[in-house]
Amino acid sequence: MNNQQILQHAKEALSIEITELSHLRDRLDDRFVKAVEIINSTKGKLIIVGIGKSAHVGNKMVATLNSTGTPSQFLHASEAIHGDLGVIQKTDVILCISNSGNSPEIVTLLPFLKDYSSALIGMTGNMKSKLAEFSDVVLDTFVEKEACPIKLAPTSSTTVQMALGDALAVCLMELNSFQQKDFAKFHPGGSLGKNLTAKVDQFLSSQKPQVSEDSTLRDIIISISSSTHGITVVTNGDEITGVITDGDLRRMLMSELDLSSFIAKDIMSKNPKSIDKNALAKEAMQILKDKNIGQLIVTDQGKYYGIIDIHRLLDEGIN
Repeated sequence: MNNQQILQHAKEALSIEITELSHLRDRLDDRFVKAVEIINSTKGKLIIVGIGKSAHVGNKMVATLNSTGTPSQFLHASEAIHGDLGVIQKTDVILCISNSGNSPEIVTLLPFLKDYSSALIGMTGNMKSKLAEFSDVVLDTFVEKEACPIKLAPTSSTTVQMALGDALAVCLMELNSFQQKDFAKFHPGGSLGKNLTAKVDQFLSSQKPQVSEDSTLRDIIISISSSTHGITVVTNGDEITGVITDGDLRRMLMSELDLSSFIAKDIMSKNPKSIDKNALAKEAMQILKDKNIGQLIVTDQGKYYGIIDIHRLLDEGIN
């Protein structure tokens, strides 16, 4: 098989799945609305049941729902019939996923899932199956064909299940006015969490270069050289009045001016950009990018607090 044939097979597989997703979209009806309402009104949690490939889909759905404000738990069908049914409370809603709707483990479980929960939602590609028969609401995930070349491996069917799970999660988010601040509460770790929750204060440099307005050229050079940032902040008491970079210094030294009497006030750039220590780190990164600068002054109630460096933010995954 040559490269062109490989690409052609890939495009055909994607085309089949796109077609099946379009069919899913077009047949959404009041049953989907009812399922969303049942899940949203439950006083317990949503328990997703599955086996085989549907179990993997169910685990992904649980991860998405938990991270977007709908408490969920996965229950493997084969484990359920050997004791794990005890996890279900009468206030819980069950979402059972099975493409055929007639898997032996699922069929065995159905009376118990129905009896132990407040509602049973079925997700199946067979509307005449046992799962469809037992369910209070049935979500139709029928596909005309799998993307698999021998039409056996779950491909289109699992894609449709996954997409329908995403649609449920999105609608539940909208119903509950789930916002970025809510999302941040469940994602404190990794670069995603840092971008949503991390504050400027967490990435403050240990160095705090500073000179007064009347500091001499020697004092300025010593201050800039004492840190790795190539910058020093000019203050007048508690007030930040300017900033001097190593670039500013080089340009002054290369001039033909008599620098013997120059002080910081003569060299500094006025009104430097700054950010409060309690602001989000991603806000600091945005200012650094917009202004094309490498460092940003950090303040605490308007007073000089420190320096935050773009390289530190990048290293920490802030973007």
